[in-house]
Formats: sequence, structure tokens, C-alpha cells
Amino acid sequence: MVNDAKPALPHPLPGAIGLSHLSAYDWEAADGVRGGSPHLHLVCTEAYVVTGGHGAVQTLSPDGYRDIPLEAGSIAWFTPGTVHRMVQGGDLRITVLMQNSGLPEAGDAVFTFPPEVLADPEKYAAAAALPPGTGPHTAAAAQRRRDLAVEGYLTLREALVAGDNGPYLEFQRAAARIVRDKVPTWRTLWRAGALATAERTGAQLDALADGDPAYLGEATAYEAAPTRLGGFGMCGRRDEYNLPGTTLPHKSE
Repeated sequence: MVNDAKPALPHPLPGAIGLSHLSAYDWEAADGVRGGSPHLHLVCTEAYVVTGGHGAVQTLSPDGYRDIPLEAGSIAWFTPGTVHRMVQGGDLRITVLMQNSGLPEAGDAVFTFPPEVLADPEKYAAAAALPPGTGPHTAAAAQRRRDLAVEGYLTLREALVAGDNGPYLEFQRAAARIVRDKVPTWRTLWRAGALATAERTGAQLDALADGDPAYLGEATAYEAAPTRLGGFGMCGRRDEYNLPGTTLPHKSE
């Protein structure tokens, strides 16, 4: 029965993705580049849909360093383990589509801080946290966090470009250690969101194969608007949606 496979979270977006909008940071970093805080995700693929302006996303992965141009209408996406850094070129605005909605907000995002910070859970947590609000105090903390992430990122990039992937691989291992205790929570969110949504599709296919489209009687539509504007995300100022099964409220921002 299709009704037995309803998502545990109500009305998720297609595929139980997360959705937010970003305006890339305009702060200049130590290398003269303006943009966001480099980081990776452990289990989520992320996509950028560029809606305005131009810039780039810099990535580090087993295939090396890449600088992918971004302009209105272009799309870029990166799989788990890929370090990514959004670069501002001019009024860059992006809609972010995130796999496994809710997991990044639950901790599936690790900054490229220097090794001594990554090695100490308390230091890492302190460096990653932001005070609440969207005012100057929070902006200053977000910029300090970005600068610390860029410091570690530039070391990783220099080594990778030189053919040494050791620091990059060690960063991945450090990131895995940082998030390990969060996995049970992630698994619960995944089962209630992305997995439940996929299983619902399977139940619908079974119903159609049996010639029983009764589940279509539940058809409806939803609407939503951003519930927080101008928050400080990893890559830029962030507009987000507080929808069950979509993007969870940030607790540290």
C-alpha cells in the first residue's frame, strides 16, 4: 500500500533536497581572492545554480585543483570529499541544492582549518561557531572563520598542485574524525527524509504496476518563502527556508 510508505517528514522538496540562496562574500582573503570559506561535505553532493553575476568555484579532489567559472545560467556540483571555495567575481548569486536535506545543518560540513585546529575538537568547534544574529559582530566572526579556513586551504592547494596529495588526504581523514559521533543523528535524518522519499516512489511504482493509482487522490501543492534573510553561511550571505524535511534552522549562526 502506498499510504504505508509516506515520508516521515511532511511535504519534502523533490528528492528531499535542501534549498537556500547565497550571495557570495565580498571580503578579500590573504591571497587577494574575494569569496567564501573552503570546506567539504562527507555524505552530501552539493549543486550551485547561478542566478546572477559571475565568479568561480575552486575545488580540490583526487583529480587535482580546478577553477570552475560561474556565470548566470551555469551549474556546478561536487561530490562528497570535494573541497570547494566559492569565489566572488561580481554580484555572484547562487541557488544551492543540497543532497540529503538537513545533514549539512546537522554538521556535514567541515572547514579547511589548519591541522592544529582540526586535531582539537574544542578548538575546531570554537573556530567554526558564530554568535547569533546578522549584525556586524556576527559578520566579523564569519570573516575570521573564513580567513582561518582559507589559511588551511591554501596549504592543501599548494601541495596538491605540486603533486603531493598527502595533506589533502589527511584533511579528509581529520574531517571524518570530527563528524564520526554525528553519524547516528545523520542516519535518522536520512531515513526520515531522503530514504523515505525514495521508498515512497517505489511504493507508487508498485501501485501503478498493480493498476491502482488511488494515491493520486492525495495530490496537492505547497508554497513557501524564505524564513531567514541574510544569514552568514559558509560561502556567503544566506537566505534559507525553514521547512520540515528541507533546511533546518542553523543553531550556530
